[in-house]
Amino acid sequence: MLKLVIGNKLYSSWSLRPWLVLTAFGIPFEEILIPLRTAESRNQMLEYSPSGKVPTLIDGDVTVWESLAIIEYLAETFPNLEIWPRDRKARAHARAISNEMHSGFQALRQACPMHLGARFATPPITEALQASIDRVEDIWSEAHNRFAGAQTFLYGAFSAADAMYAPVVMRFDGYQIPVRESTRAYMDAVLSHPGFVAWREAALAEPWSIPDYASGHTLVESFV
Repeated sequence: MLKLVIGNKLYSSWSLRPWLVLTAFGIPFEEILIPLRTAESRNQMLEYSPSGKVPTLIDGDVTVWESLAIIEYLAETFPNLEIWPRDRKARAHARAISNEMHSGFQALRQACPMHLGARFATPPITEALQASIDRVEDIWSEAHNRFAGAQTFLYGAFSAADAMYAPVVMRFDGYQIPVRESTRAYMDAVLSHPGFVAWREAALAEPWSIPDYASGHTLVESFV
């Protein structure tokens, strides 16, 4: 059976992405959770991954680290599943925006760390942060308008691209970022997806907390 090594579900946005793909497409796997930022974290992660980071997928003698690489491996391993859109143009677009997510949006990441256990006041919207927000909304709007038809997710059915952007949905929601009506509708669809609901429920039951993730932010509501 596949093994997926992840970090705390409250905070580990990169772990969420491949976990959502595995869960959404019904791929059986064993979850191995290593708490982040403990004295033992890095050594424990090095037992599974040469990077010493999570997530890591283990499939027999194959080890894959980095969220997007894991998702691509899953798509190759299970070609019968529509992890990426079947349509060539939609698939190319989905991969492009997923790679952009993997490497970009630093202002958003820094201003709004993923924290599923709380809701915070909206941070100061700097020019850089607004640029990230605008770009994400434009990406979602273009993907949905071009490829989704009357369906809910970016390319119609839930895909790897939705999994890649799920932590951004949580950031927008958790920090009460002002967004367009169409953006809010897409966010609500992701937040109500059974895979995300299961992840969040497990996150709120975790016994660990990392105060640094809330540092510098005004708490509005705590869920843990």
